[in-house]
Amino acid sequence: MAKEASFDIVSCADVQEVDNAFRQTTRELAQRYDLRQSGASISFDKKNQAFTIAAPSDFVAGQVIDVLGTRLVRRQIDLSAIRWDDPQPAAGSSVRQVGHVVQGIGQDIARRIAKDIRDLRLKCKPVVEGDKLRVSSPSRDVLQQVIAMLRETDYGQPLQYVNYR
Repeated sequence: MAKEASFDIVSCADVQEVDNAFRQTTRELAQRYDLRQSGASISFDKKNQAFTIAAPSDFVAGQVIDVLGTRLVRRQIDLSAIRWDDPQPAAGSSVRQVGHVVQGIGQDIARRIAKDIRDLRLKCKPVVEGDKLRVSSPSRDVLQQVIAMLRETDYGQPLQYVNYR
């Protein structure tokens, strides 16, 4: 009897690369003429994996997010790995905006992915295991078809395919 092949679907961002992008962003904020004395600042909490941007206006906060996004893309971090909250008014006329690094697949998205895989009507079995999904099948070709379908579909966060055996 042939052994079943499987792979895991996960969603994670390399925290060290995110931190490196944050450090490059702080250096650029200190050097760019239009942002240097604007009063904009950014901080990154590694423990909670959250960015906090303080800026004098929504426009400046958007510029800081664009600079951070550029640095993240250069470090191969998908921009959908960061979920930004709505800007909140802070002291004076300034705004504060928080962005969270997405780690793991939520239960509702995992169920949706599993349902989409079952709707393919292929001989494979998706199983939700915490914050990841394991897809197993006797045929590796079926697993390749599943991966191709998942790459075409947007689930609002980056997906990686690991432990392919």
